[in-house]
Amino acid sequence: MSHEELHGSIPASYPSLTFPRQTVVSLLVFAAVWEVMSHLAPALGIPPFAIPSLVRIARSIATITPIDVVVTLARVIGALAISFVLGVAMAMAMYRSEALEKYLHPIFRILMAVPVVSWILFAVLWFPGVEFRIGFVLLVVCGPVFLVDTHDAMRSVPRELRHMMQSFRPTTWQFFRKLMLPAIVPTIFTSWKVNISLAIRVVTIAELVGAVTGIGHQLSVAQELFSVADVFAWTIVLVALLFLLEAIVAQIEARLLRWRP
Repeated sequence: MSHEELHGSIPASYPSLTFPRQTVVSLLVFAAVWEVMSHLAPALGIPPFAIPSLVRIARSIATITPIDVVVTLARVIGALAISFVLGVAMAMAMYRSEALEKYLHPIFRILMAVPVVSWILFAVLWFPGVEFRIGFVLLVVCGPVFLVDTHDAMRSVPRELRHMMQSFRPTTWQFFRKLMLPAIVPTIFTSWKVNISLAIRVVTIAELVGAVTGIGHQLSVAQELFSVADVFAWTIVLVALLFLLEAIVAQIEARLLRWRP
């Protein structure tokens, strides 16, 4: 019996970064409807600048400054990386200490219930630097998601497996690496997907307050100038960044979890 027959077939390919045909068709239909609406706007009593044509949006995209895109992307990736490390570490500590879990778990649930706007106002009052404000808001919003999801995944590991593993008297690192890590990896990838979408939205709002670089700042400038085409251009860039980051995470997930059907 071959290895594939014994352990099940392992796909040789991974999801590509290309869009499905249905997605392309939907986008083309939406673009066509939008272009028609942009030409019908004056007849409908809508100001022409409110529904800019695709050509005007394309011209705005061509004028986008790459530095603002890079700055926003760096803020998102940096904050997510720090949030992930702190969230997983705290989840491990709470899992190992029942007393710590009882005290901290309600606090993190409360943190998740606080609106993003409130965190932004707190950051403005507490921190003088813009980068500290944006980093704080991203950390306090994304960190609890990593923590709660990871902790719940650890608690979902069957008690029999935990007792069996503990009978071998493993170290804390061995217990986590051999049992917990394989069990929580799927949940971790789900948390990353959720937090990427969350961080993209949060960083845009945070950059509106005091930032002089980044996509959020450029959106604020476009709003002050009543440039709807620029607003759409920067919004398209944000959506493209979201799709790109999610596609990268999906590629890594497919490689690490290729045993799944």
